[in-house]
Amino acid sequence: MSFDTPLPPYNASDPHATFLNSSCLDFLLIELVPMAQRLADELSIPSEKMDEEERREAVFYRLEVLGYRVGQGLVERFSRDRQRFTDTLDVIKFLCKDLWTLVFRKQIDNLKTNHRGIYVLTDNTFRPFARMSTEAGGQAIQRAQPFLWFPCGIIRGALANMGINATVQAESSELPGATFQIKTINAKA
Repeated sequence: MSFDTPLPPYNASDPHATFLNSSCLDFLLIELVPMAQRLADELSIPSEKMDEEERREAVFYRLEVLGYRVGQGLVERFSRDRQRFTDTLDVIKFLCKDLWTLVFRKQIDNLKTNHRGIYVLTDNTFRPFARMSTEAGGQAIQRAQPFLWFPCGIIRGALANMGINATVQAESSELPGATFQIKTINAKA
């Protein structure tokens, strides 16, 4: 499958064509966080009540692992017809332009690097945050944080499948913006 926009007419009878309604992804992302929170509560030991930090870590782990697998699958599928990437910056550019467009229907707004293995990706209108309401009292950013964990996993899984071991952290200082920090981990010889 190509990253180029398909030209009309769209042929739904083509057995190799794949179509996905973007609303399906939106609904999935909306429901992933509550599902992970319910699972964390249900799978905890009833006699030992989890504190808020343990619950948060359990939810983070579940969402990040799900995103990791999705990122691996996306890269496996959509980079197979491309030439092999020569350096890490090319991989990050692929992530910012092609993969982000595939998942969130827009490119990353800003990419910064220190050329020492740290990359900062900024999305000023992060799609999962676009329809979130901002409540009075400043809790909106705190409540939006778990919705960044699945995309962190997508980034980490995509990079891992392209041979780059990295850690990914995300934060939002103002909705609907999101900032992802990627730190590559050099393999020891």
